[in-house]
Amino acid sequence: MAAALLLQLSLATAQWPDFNKYPVYNKPNLGLVYSPKASAFTVYAPDAQEVQLLLYKEGAGENNIATHNLVKTEGGAFTLKVNGDLKGHFYTFRTRINDKWMEEVPDPYAKSVGINGKRAMVVDMKDTHPPGWENDKAPAFKNKTNAVIYELHVRDASIAASSGISKKGKYAGLTESNTKNAAGLSTGLDHLKELGVTHIHLLPVFDFNSIDETKPNSRYNWGYDPLNYNVPEGSYATNAADGITRIREFKQLVQTLHANGLRVVMDVVYNHTSVTEASNFNQLAPGYYYRQNKNGGFSNASACGNETASERPMMRKFILESMMYWVKEYHIDGFRVDLMGIHDIETMNLISKELHKIKPDILIYGEGWTAGASPLPDSLRALKANAYKLDRIAVFSDDLRDGIKGSVFEHADKGFASGKPGMEESVKFGITAACPHPQVDYSKVNYSKAPYARQPHHFISYCECHDNHVLWDKLALSAPAATGAERISMHKLSLSIVLTSQGISFLHAGTEFLRSKKGVENSFESPDSINAIDWNLKTKNKDVFDYVKALIAMRKAHPAFRMTKAADIAKHLIFVQQLPPGVIGYTLNGKAVKDKWQTISVYFNGTGKEQQVSLDSKYYMTAIVNNIFVTPVNVISSLTLAPYSCTVLYKE
Repeated sequence: MAAALLLQLSLATAQWPDFNKYPVYNKPNLGLVYSPKASAFTVYAPDAQEVQLLLYKEGAGENNIATHNLVKTEGGAFTLKVNGDLKGHFYTFRTRINDKWMEEVPDPYAKSVGINGKRAMVVDMKDTHPPGWENDKAPAFKNKTNAVIYELHVRDASIAASSGISKKGKYAGLTESNTKNAAGLSTGLDHLKELGVTHIHLLPVFDFNSIDETKPNSRYNWGYDPLNYNVPEGSYATNAADGITRIREFKQLVQTLHANGLRVVMDVVYNHTSVTEASNFNQLAPGYYYRQNKNGGFSNASACGNETASERPMMRKFILESMMYWVKEYHIDGFRVDLMGIHDIETMNLISKELHKIKPDILIYGEGWTAGASPLPDSLRALKANAYKLDRIAVFSDDLRDGIKGSVFEHADKGFASGKPGMEESVKFGITAACPHPQVDYSKVNYSKAPYARQPHHFISYCECHDNHVLWDKLALSAPAATGAERISMHKLSLSIVLTSQGISFLHAGTEFLRSKKGVENSFESPDSINAIDWNLKTKNKDVFDYVKALIAMRKAHPAFRMTKAADIAKHLIFVQQLPPGVIGYTLNGKAVKDKWQTISVYFNGTGKEQQVSLDSKYYMTAIVNNIFVTPVNVISSLTLAPYSCTVLYKE
């Protein structure tokens, strides 16, 4: 097999072997299996003539203390058992393929690494547990549509002086309690609890490539450039050189969030690696873990230089075992899958099946699209249009996102919430969680011309995330003539639609007090001056925070906003007919889903003018002019909708 592989200077013109004929290693012991008596190392390298293990005393420097040859075994793997206690040592592997020695790398299954992830570290995982870890338990969680997800970058959360957090930019910063901004309002952990969200979605916290961990403050990145998938990122730890510290501090973060009623979602990026030829995968099994285009080069649906081949057995095995590892070892409660549309449906459904066995209430969701063309046929991939084929996996809705605020690719484009005509059906598509509904005219939906969700838990309702402009900046670009007050109303209306729609709600950190990134569209490598959350905005925009907090509380209190069955949405969510253009209204049969509000009416006015609405009977008014009234203020039978507003009415 090795003779068939031609390693050339330019892999873009390589003649690859038939990867379908590669052997499969089915045992679960790839990587390191440690005990104080011996350490067993196993790597998959089907084309290798030789595989060596190199041992070091430190994570960097010229301090090689031993080199061992591994022995070829079944399924294309090489294995070695080294007697004695290697705890604290560092190690790499290198392969000889077609008479050429490849570069030293940690194996893909490495669970601990030294500085900058260049060498793996031998650790006893029991040494990484914080006190009480064996009793750590996520808060109770029943239906997936109960989730209100909050997307947060670890560094952004605490790095600003206004955070009042001492361990700035670190995992430990989010474990601090009683932190305040200049006006004494809660920040960090206490803010998350106060807001009332259920899941904290952390932007990548696996070991990524773009930050020099010896100088963690010299550069910023979101972290979508994977290096070592099964290890926490070191720049967020207080000591990146020590493989135990980064693990223990991330576990402490998970433990703290759980203890405070919050569940933890990891943002995972299995669709590509940060480097291609030099990656851990490629140095051990060249070409196998990646898809190739017709010319023999690496295909690039990720727009990052490569795309992984999830349909190949050993890549499928790696992704599955990696995600299972994070759930078992780190008690992770969910995954957001980056560019999920690159992965094949069979792999994603297998992952869902196995993860739900471990944690029945786990959340799995992802981007149902790619950043470029893939050689794997669309029909086989986890694209948005194939959401109905996915098992308990949700997809983000760009239909609703752009329906609310306008296209993310056209900066001047408005959406429903900023006054663009003709966006009603796109918003209704989102209100019904992309489930079949007899009152949605799919021919007028902006992107999808048919429903794609079998059930509401297949749908993520959102209007912004880390990508593209944050909502406040997008409104500034698309509605430059609007007054500050009008933009605030547009912002509130946008979040109102997200938090009253069926499906799973998703918020970007800081949107609850009008976070801005100073107009920067994709701030993945912008400095802290752009990305840091300014916690003093919570003081300046306290009314917006209070409103979003109350919307979340209303959603959590009323199951009519989070139905669990598509059939119930079709039957018990009825759109009001013959409303003025730019106005959407619907009623929810709360009684049918055991809501204490027997009937709920929701109206959105996406125009800059007041709109008159006649009601079929008398209601209590709950939210009007984008302000929450905790108790009914009056009983009404007709209604004036303020410009750019959400109104919620109910009958008990």
